[in-house]
Amino acid sequence: MKDRRRKKRRVRKRDWSVNDLDAENRQPRRFRGLDVGLGTEAEDIDERFEAIQPNGVVVSPYGVLAFVEFDGQERLCRVAERLCVGGTSILAPGDRVRVDAQQDDLCVSAVQHRQSKLSRPATKGQREQVIAVNVDHILCVVAVAQPRFKVGVLDRFLIAADIGHIRPIVVVNKTDLAEEAPREFDVYRDLNLPIIFTSCETGEGIDRLRTHLENSVSVLAGQSGVGKTSLINCLHPDIALETREVSDYNEKGRHTTTVSRLYHLAGGIDIIDTPGIRQLGVWDVTKEEVALYFPDIAALGEHCRFRDCSHTHEPGCAVQDAVETGALPAVRYKSYCRIRDSLDSKSPWA
Repeated sequence: MKDRRRKKRRVRKRDWSVNDLDAENRQPRRFRGLDVGLGTEAEDIDERFEAIQPNGVVVSPYGVLAFVEFDGQERLCRVAERLCVGGTSILAPGDRVRVDAQQDDLCVSAVQHRQSKLSRPATKGQREQVIAVNVDHILCVVAVAQPRFKVGVLDRFLIAADIGHIRPIVVVNKTDLAEEAPREFDVYRDLNLPIIFTSCETGEGIDRLRTHLENSVSVLAGQSGVGKTSLINCLHPDIALETREVSDYNEKGRHTTTVSRLYHLAGGIDIIDTPGIRQLGVWDVTKEEVALYFPDIAALGEHCRFRDCSHTHEPGCAVQDAVETGALPAVRYKSYCRIRDSLDSKSPWA
């Protein structure tokens, strides 16, 4: 009997080099413009910001384009080549920019220096990925359940806030799913951080959250599924953004928000919604500096025998003594050690 199965066409894969004209387009989009061994080196991005009189605000970047609030409307604009790295602009939601208009052609030609920013390492940790800029508050949103609370994720957001000069507010959402919050939150009460308990089902804490956000710019940050977009819907019901349920299989959120975007809500609330983050690397911090971003550990460290104590193995370490006596919660210390160890590894998200 004759074999009627179609034979696979043998195709010889073409060898290519960085000197090919279309070499950059052959790279995965997330690698374009990055120094990933393909011969592409970006100039210092900080040199591209200027002291300008802006006439627009970036709502959401889109490759080499950007949605910008300009002349009272949201418009899609080109971004000048000098403000792009590979196939992506350097813009982020909240950037204040200058838009040049020539008939129907709108072009972002300059961007103002940033006052604050939320960022993390981009793919493979080789450059900074800026998530939002020029914000007053970062709402570090966590859930009491579904998905379960992770101390390390919150600690990384607090470090990112400190580095980016943003005031943090811890929002503990989904309080309707548990009779009481996990005991791990007691640590953050002792740090004098503003903590707001909320429920999008019962309305608990929404008015208090609204009061904190009035007449300011904030960015929502947290794992997928903690209810960031639902909080926006509660603050401004008419906006009706799409939300999705947490997976019953692994208690991980399903991405609903796919790009960072600026929204204007009632009461002078400007808020940037961001995609859920399952892993958050720490940018621009050495392992020796990690303790400085843990105020309780930094205070204890002043009593260590050695001035350069890493609080991991040295004798006479006041931090390790505090863990043994219960003065410093073990979960807090483990989070510190894990973040510190991640800066020794090849992956900043370890």
